[in-house]
Amino acid sequence: MTPFRSATAMAVASTLLATTLTGCQFGGQAQDTSPIVIAADLELSGAAAGVGKAYRQALTLKVEQLNASGALNGRTIDLRVKDNRSDASESLRNIVDFSNDSSVSAIIMGGCNECAVGAVRTVNEKQIPTVALAAAGAVASPVAERRYMFKLAPNAADNAGAITVELRRRSISTVGVLRSDDAYGREGVQALRGEFNKVGIDILAEASVRGTDTEVDRQAGTLVSAEPQAMVLWTAPEQAMLGATAVKRAGFRGSLFLDAAAAGDLFLGTAGRAADRATMVFTQTMVIDDVIATTPAKAARRQWFQDYTARFGGYHGSSSFAADAVQLIVDAELRAGGPAGKVDRDGLRDVLETSQLDGLSGPIRMTPDNHSGLMPQALTTLVARNGRWRLAS
Repeated sequence: MTPFRSATAMAVASTLLATTLTGCQFGGQAQDTSPIVIAADLELSGAAAGVGKAYRQALTLKVEQLNASGALNGRTIDLRVKDNRSDASESLRNIVDFSNDSSVSAIIMGGCNECAVGAVRTVNEKQIPTVALAAAGAVASPVAERRYMFKLAPNAADNAGAITVELRRRSISTVGVLRSDDAYGREGVQALRGEFNKVGIDILAEASVRGTDTEVDRQAGTLVSAEPQAMVLWTAPEQAMLGATAVKRAGFRGSLFLDAAAAGDLFLGTAGRAADRATMVFTQTMVIDDVIATTPAKAARRQWFQDYTARFGGYHGSSSFAADAVQLIVDAELRAGGPAGKVDRDGLRDVLETSQLDGLSGPIRMTPDNHSGLMPQALTTLVARNGRWRLAS
């Protein structure tokens, strides 16, 4: 062993010994070995079941990894999952049940925008820290009315800005927009218009699609007939692939651009040919096998990609958000401290509000003024090639 490693090992051992002696020999507070209970309200059935199941897989894998890591100071994570059936009313019942359980430290909500926005009042009244994986800005803003609600997903303004940069780079001045028929879809079009107005890009046609729609030929026909140079698909993954196929079938030969909410499986399956050469704004972790791991954070993202792929036979883009939500809550719980065996939701909320993490999704920064923590720097440009997503540059 080198002198440096020997000294480091001794320092670590001394720190651990001092901590043990303080707690056990000098009458300090006993070590807390109580479980960290995290509840999850997910779309495991219904229209959004595909993404919900990917979240459950990610949560399960991340919890298993942390429990096996030995980094929880003798504690373990207890994950409790309920299906909201992609229904906001069912989701709210789950949130009430979880918040009434005094053993639950925090809640993770899935990607359902309507569910997360609908739960805001209850989350605040029950004073239970909640991290939503939904993209709508209204989930976490205004912060003054959402003290216990946090969001971990790409933001509409950041997505719109990145798409606009790419459109300008290609000298595209006219687009059609297929958006989801919900708060996030409306927010997205507003964000796109704001960015487009700065650089002279026109939206020639706009159409909406519901999460339950299984075909979008009518909307595709409307958009293609306006003859835009490019199409922006601002929808959930299933509808984005339907949209890509439908506009190609309707004769569109221009460029396709996808918002981050459209990210689904790494491999495009039956939609691969229609989506070929499409551009998507998303996090680098989706294609981390294309990236040289030059930093510890990139190495961790590559390892997560490999672990998830080995476990589940493929990769889903949004899985990293769920894993980061677990990490944020666990870190906050351990930092908040409090009496052994007692859940301190207020303390956890206060720590969560100032959390910083170089996460699996990218850099995450929460502040008292911003409860939507994913930084714009987390986003990059991906391109569909040969049936899967690749790093564009």
